[in-house]
Amino acid sequence: MSDTFFPVLTPLQINMIDLNNENLQILFVPPWENAGAEHWMSVWQEKHPKIRRVEQRDWMNPDRDEWIATLDEYVCEQTRPVILVAHSLGTMTVAHWADKFKRKISGAFLVAPPDVEAANAPTEIKNFAPIPRAAFDFPSVVVASETDVYCALERAAIFARSWNSYFINIGKAGHINTKSGHGEWKEGEGLLLEFIEQNR
Repeated sequence: MSDTFFPVLTPLQINMIDLNNENLQILFVPPWENAGAEHWMSVWQEKHPKIRRVEQRDWMNPDRDEWIATLDEYVCEQTRPVILVAHSLGTMTVAHWADKFKRKISGAFLVAPPDVEAANAPTEIKNFAPIPRAAFDFPSVVVASETDVYCALERAAIFARSWNSYFINIGKAGHINTKSGHGEWKEGEGLLLEFIEQNR
């Protein structure tokens, strides 16, 4: 695991990004309560309509077993190599899915994992504890923030190390969501493209 693994793209390069890649399928794995219209997932999906979103039956009361089973259904129905892009509780969904199913995918891009083991974690997400510690069978990156109220940076680094993921600290960025000002989040779009290019 490393805390650096590729250069950030220039603004011009970011403006040329196209995630509608014909050779892979990007699946978004949203957080608890889903990703609203101004969330970066929704913004990116509008720009790149070939991206698919994993739709859960109940966004407000997440059930771990149901969420990972739904994710597995989406992964298994794809005919192209899969890249998972997850935010917050979606990252824990990916971790539990990887631990249970051991399937081969092209990679996972995990943003702002919440510490579901923390004493102050919201009650609704505590059933995602304990957090799997086994290394993933596919390339992955964890993108974390120094000011995430749902997870200390040091804990996010521990998760990344356990999963054998690259680790990126993007500084004081809150929970990397709409509230923290990450709507369009072009930097993240660039990081995702670089991750995809590194793992073709």
